[in-house]
Amino acid sequence: MPLSPMTYPDGHAGWRAHDHASVRAVLADDRFSIRPDLMHNPFGPGRPGDAPPSPPGAFTDHDPPEHTRYRSRLTGQFTVRRMRLLAERLEVITVAHLDELSAVGSPADLVEHFAVPVPGLMICELLGVPYERRAEFQQDAMVLTGGSGAEAGEAEAMFAAFGRLQRFMLEMVAAKRARATDDVLSDLVNADHDLSDDEMAAMGMALLGGGLDTTTNMLSLGALELMREPARVEAMLADPAAAVEELLRYISLTPATVRTALEDVEVDGVVVRKGDTVFVELASANRDPARYADPDVLDLARGATGHLAFGHGVHQCIGQHLARIELKIAFPGLFTRFPGLRLAVPEDELPHRASLVIGGLERMPVAWD
Repeated sequence: MPLSPMTYPDGHAGWRAHDHASVRAVLADDRFSIRPDLMHNPFGPGRPGDAPPSPPGAFTDHDPPEHTRYRSRLTGQFTVRRMRLLAERLEVITVAHLDELSAVGSPADLVEHFAVPVPGLMICELLGVPYERRAEFQQDAMVLTGGSGAEAGEAEAMFAAFGRLQRFMLEMVAAKRARATDDVLSDLVNADHDLSDDEMAAMGMALLGGGLDTTTNMLSLGALELMREPARVEAMLADPAAAVEELLRYISLTPATVRTALEDVEVDGVVVRKGDTVFVELASANRDPARYADPDVLDLARGATGHLAFGHGVHQCIGQHLARIELKIAFPGLFTRFPGLRLAVPEDELPHRASLVIGGLERMPVAWD
């Protein structure tokens, strides 16, 4: 059965999509909404209307045509030229933080000294955050995403960080209008469009949320998988591009997303009624044996084409190409510099993030010879 019935915590009789074909079908169909205010919460209590509508500009939580209006302004910013320039900067940033890791000495926390700062600085490069304000920006960004400075459940600290980042992004919009630099936010602010300052700031926040926490956790979890077997490191170094795709498929950092039917929709013979919520299991789809042979095996030479780690359809991650560049540079750099890299503590002592949405590690002490 392509869709399975699912009873939600609030009692809603909804659905779950779990195989590769049905997950793609739901994500590709604009008759399914991504809006949080329309969904039944699959993780805990929460009915449609409990969540407020997402603010204008937060394009990842909007449906077409609003989503199209926002995303179309950004799509052209991820050019081949900009990706090449960012790749060059990433090489420099990666080497600098490998030097920092080496200076700290074995053992050291890979999350603190590598997995957090490298993607953080890349987001700063993408948005054009002034160098003198990058530490401030990164600290609040990591608090907001639960990666530093706020224990799970400390909502007050996270709300405060969110407010500071909103104000920071509005300041950035004004600064880019006064003096443009070569970055995505400058190009967005100075383009000919009808976006308000609040909308552009919210778009910047969406890019921050989509590009920081996810890449940080892929770096730490990917390194963990590679350290488990020396042959995996050899395979990754032989073909970093294929290895990255397989790691993305295998780890499936964002295990699921949610959609709500805006009208009656038939998915491979199953009718989803208007208002029904569908729990869309990306991790399950990425391990569908009908799509991938031996799906529970990490085969770094597989290539893993067609995986859904970045989603699918109009909401597919807009920064996926940058994420791939980061991983393809960071993993070889790390294991070439530290060929004997290994965990410095038993794996069952690694503190995992308390998150139902994105998996990751709070800390990962590593050692090398």
